[in-house]
Amino acid sequence: MPLSNRITLTQYLIEQRRRFPTASGELNALILDVSIACKAIARTVALGALAETPAGGAINVQGEEQKPLDVASNAMLIRQTEWSGHLAGMASEEMDEPYQIPASYPRGKYLLVFDPLDGSSNIDVNVSVGSIFSILRAPQEAIDSGRDVVEADFLQPGATQVAAGYALYGPTTMLVLTVGNGVAGFTLDLNVGEFKLTHADIRIPEDTHEFAINSSNSRFWEAPVKRYVDECLAGKTGPRGKDFNMRWIASMVAEAHRILMRGGVFLYPRDSKDPAKAGRLRLLYEANPIGMVMEQAGGRASTGRQPVLALTPESLHQRIGLVFGSRREVERIEQYHNEPSRREASNPLFAERGLFRD
Repeated sequence: MPLSNRITLTQYLIEQRRRFPTASGELNALILDVSIACKAIARTVALGALAETPAGGAINVQGEEQKPLDVASNAMLIRQTEWSGHLAGMASEEMDEPYQIPASYPRGKYLLVFDPLDGSSNIDVNVSVGSIFSILRAPQEAIDSGRDVVEADFLQPGATQVAAGYALYGPTTMLVLTVGNGVAGFTLDLNVGEFKLTHADIRIPEDTHEFAINSSNSRFWEAPVKRYVDECLAGKTGPRGKDFNMRWIASMVAEAHRILMRGGVFLYPRDSKDPAKAGRLRLLYEANPIGMVMEQAGGRASTGRQPVLALTPESLHQRIGLVFGSRREVERIEQYHNEPSRREASNPLFAERGLFRD
């Protein structure tokens, strides 16, 4: 289709809104504000070392050093969305507490949570990075009273998200979005400054020959993860009967986008490297939005044991293990986690003629 004939993000959102005749249009307007912020971030990322960005170096609530572009991207998303009257509050990886809408602006009925620049540790080596966002409804009581938002307002299962997506800043800038009716991909047309629909109704292949995991952590993996990876590495002569390729970019947005385009499975599982942490990735503003995108594209997102979108968050910056991608591979990993361990299965007490036989 000629570029000039492709529909814009605005047109797409209007078409989606027509499914709900009583909708006010506030969600559309909020998504468009997010997309404008993503354009600004894309421009700053593209400038690289030439960009004038705020100082970094501070340690965020995650215990991670903030890069200058982390700070700049966070500020861009706040500035572009706080004024419109669509939001009751925001939360971000880069802020310890919920962000309150200034008293000079009206407040709305939605909550915005985001990772302003996922994969920012790769900026120095010019690898694709991105922004991840999720939109929730604010509690009705908070809307009616107009009070400041509190942490508990954000602690909603991923299944309650009304929209989610990410922007990818790579050779092209893309916005991948779901409003609960499948997944669509939009490419930024630099000639007119508009996101245009280039990938309609994205579907993830159910089967795959690719997996992504940080193998340097293999000594810390739980047995089901090690079993899955070992079987993939065994190739055609192993139990899977086919060869797999392994990928690892260390930018979750880039990993998610590759999987959406051609299938695969991504694992950042819970492990024993730091027993105090249930995982590495953040539930509210990383796992949930990516999980919604995956599920809406026919894939699956899981902790390895249960669906991610069914979890009720316990805190704003809660970490979890995450597995997502082609449905059959994720289901296999869940199966391995939920089976009795091989050690237990080989124990004579549980064997056919063992003490606990039926």
